[in-house]
Amino acid sequence: MGRERGPQTRAVPSRISLARYVRPLGWATLVANSLLVVTGGAVRLTGSGLGCPTWPRCTEESFRPHGALDLHEAIEFGNRMLTFVLVAIAIATFVAAWQTGRRDLRTLSIVLGLGIPAQAVIGGITVLTDLNPWVVSFHLLCSMAIIGLAVLFIRRIDQPAPTAQTGPVVVLAWVTFAAAWVVLYIGTVVTGSGPHAGDAKAPRNGLDPLQMSQLHTDAVFLFVGLTIGLLAAGHATGGPAEARRAVLVLLVVEVVQGTIGFVQYATDLPELLVGFHMFGAALISATVTWVLLAVRTPEAEAVPTPLAAGAPSGSGRRPRAR
Repeated sequence: MGRERGPQTRAVPSRISLARYVRPLGWATLVANSLLVVTGGAVRLTGSGLGCPTWPRCTEESFRPHGALDLHEAIEFGNRMLTFVLVAIAIATFVAAWQTGRRDLRTLSIVLGLGIPAQAVIGGITVLTDLNPWVVSFHLLCSMAIIGLAVLFIRRIDQPAPTAQTGPVVVLAWVTFAAAWVVLYIGTVVTGSGPHAGDAKAPRNGLDPLQMSQLHTDAVFLFVGLTIGLLAAGHATGGPAEARRAVLVLLVVEVVQGTIGFVQYATDLPELLVGFHMFGAALISATVTWVLLAVRTPEAEAVPTPLAAGAPSGSGRRPRAR
């Protein structure tokens, strides 16, 4: 009689951990939402805003266009499909943040994730209101806010318990941040008064484009002046090297963005330049957020964690701030 075999054991696959990918997923969130600004700009600049004339469906009968796609339908429908990419990235980011055990990353990932359906609903309202310029403005500003939150998420990976600084330089950084958002908002108002409505029948906000452009320019000069002042203050007080580097990058972005703005205005708003200007607005949102964080919570205050080295964090404990 042969030997009896003992009970067979099966290897249980280990749980897939995304915690080690939390940083690249944070960057993916930032890049994807910046890309959404560019594709949304392409929708408006090509007059494709009503390529799908209703929402949530593309037509009254279907969620997708039927028959041969014309250019406007393809651009608008393609922009809507990008939402599914954003959803996939948001879910992966949430899972990765949850597996780190970090409450701050979990909270930020939830807010970033909720921003995607919120943006989809706002986008639907823009279609249902025939591209009302004030709704379109809010739609773009929400994307800018998500971009700023993505920068905060990436920075918090290495700063589980940052110590916030105080003082005149921090106040100046906050004022510069506020000025950036004033510039971004007035920029959307300028767009709402200009020729690129997204559709030939779309309404405009009724404001004088020349006066709005002048107001936008004045706000830009204030923003640039505050940035230069912040850079000088950082050097005069011996501020953190990262903060001074961030402010310098912001100043370079402002100069490039301002140059594009002046050229596009002088050349009657060619679509390609307007598209670059919209991408520049996304860069402004990202870099001014970086500046504020670098000044308010400098890298010297960061506490090294296993997560910073790319390994998942096994405990939910947060190191004490210095």
